[in-house]
Amino acid sequence: MIKSIFFKSLMLLCLIASISSCAEKKEQLILPETDLAKEALIPMPLKIIPTNSAFALDQFTAIYTSPQSEGLNRVGAFLSEKINSKTGLRLPVNTIEGTIVDRIIYINQVDSSELEEKESYQLYIKKDSIILNAKTAEGAFRAVQTLRQLIPEKSNDTLNKRVIWPIPTGKIIDQPNFAYRGAMLDVARHFFSVEDVKKYIDLLAYYKINALHLHLTDDQGWRIEIKSWPRLTEVGGSTEVGGEAGGFYTQEDYKEIVAYAGKHHMMIIPEVDMPGHTNAASVAYPFLNGNGKTPKLYEGTHVGFSTFDTRKDTVYAFIDDVVREITAMTPSPYFHIGGDESHVTKKKDFIYFIDRVEKIVQKHGKQMIGWDEAAKANLDSSSIAQFWNSKENATTAVEKGMKVILSPAKKAYLDMQYDPLSKHGLHWAAYIPVDTAYVWTPETYSRIPKENILGVEAPLWSETISNISELEYLAFPRAIGYSELSWSTEENRNWDDYKERLAKQAPFLERMNVNYYPSKLIDWKKSEHSIETIQKD
Repeated sequence: MIKSIFFKSLMLLCLIASISSCAEKKEQLILPETDLAKEALIPMPLKIIPTNSAFALDQFTAIYTSPQSEGLNRVGAFLSEKINSKTGLRLPVNTIEGTIVDRIIYINQVDSSELEEKESYQLYIKKDSIILNAKTAEGAFRAVQTLRQLIPEKSNDTLNKRVIWPIPTGKIIDQPNFAYRGAMLDVARHFFSVEDVKKYIDLLAYYKINALHLHLTDDQGWRIEIKSWPRLTEVGGSTEVGGEAGGFYTQEDYKEIVAYAGKHHMMIIPEVDMPGHTNAASVAYPFLNGNGKTPKLYEGTHVGFSTFDTRKDTVYAFIDDVVREITAMTPSPYFHIGGDESHVTKKKDFIYFIDRVEKIVQKHGKQMIGWDEAAKANLDSSSIAQFWNSKENATTAVEKGMKVILSPAKKAYLDMQYDPLSKHGLHWAAYIPVDTAYVWTPETYSRIPKENILGVEAPLWSETISNISELEYLAFPRAIGYSELSWSTEENRNWDDYKERLAKQAPFLERMNVNYYPSKLIDWKKSEHSIETIQKD
């Protein structure tokens, strides 16, 4: 086995070495001058060094990966698939025999001190080869997203006999500013199908988002099958805001989402909101109810009226079953317990409840995340507070040594309207136009020390949206800005530069059929196809 790997590696090294001399004997391609530093990359990499020539991506390009890593094989196959969907080219992966190869893309696993983080990567783009160095498959996958963005939308087929897509040459050195870069989708107020969630994962992964937080339960609906408590979905999953049919994920559906996210090196973080936001669960099993009223199915948007009975041991037996079944299907290290807006739960009961639930989550091998109100309880430093509203709660979390996820509603809530004319969304926290979403500094926000910031997450609550098109309208382009706020360093972020790069995302969003909000703050660089369509209309 070791000999086989050695000889395969030797063959690839020989192939890389021979590419230049072979290419000289074949057709001399006319390559454009380029400037890698002027490419519309989002999020902005840590360092870019241009060399002002081009790698000619064409039918004689092949992808190879380090032979010792199965994970890199999958990354190579993913890259090949995405190149095919954009260009129509079918690049072979790890196939040497029977192929004509002029240029290669080599995905290389290296153990280098220059790669500081597991998601760090280096891209060396030359005329005849692209070498992608990473410590892990996760790092290689992030590099692939950068490479995808460097492939032009149109081929250069006027200067050469064959079609090529010129990729600017140079070196990119990159790593994330924050380890956690998230988005949240509320599937409880309105339900979104497995296919909708997959499309959202596709879009988020392109911009290096690595966490999708699913708000699975609320007053209006329970969306995840729990086999030991079947009425949660039979009854609690039967409606949603506005009285529509609702829906839920079977455990097989949920596993499918988790696996799809895993393919994109994205973790799924499940949230079961409690002790408030629990009406759907209490309708299914009334013994859970603690607000003294007879629970009925709820289709409105008012919050804060529901609570679990925090003093019943049977409630904690129920929660143990729910956490056990969901965590068994969830590889990520986190479980979100909600904890927000539990207005009818007495403070001492709330603290007692959160303390007990933290222990249940820990028993099942996960770190607990809670909205910032949870920091009022007697939590240990391994739990995480998600700052959405209260600076005081966030400060309390820091004082306890906890990490904080930044999701300030006035800056990061994707369900806020862009302006008073927005078709969807709310504005109780603020109107958040595209520039306001981008122009803030997570590293110093609310004076939370950077060492206590796990990362940034952009939540999308679904009171006012019920389909993927409306979801996209609120999420894009703002979610793209949050990706840069969480990946790129502060010195590499600049609104005037960013809005130019954002404008050039239009062809990708159009190719992905994204119903993005065409903010007038951005001079969108539409694709030729979309311009022709507008002219015809």
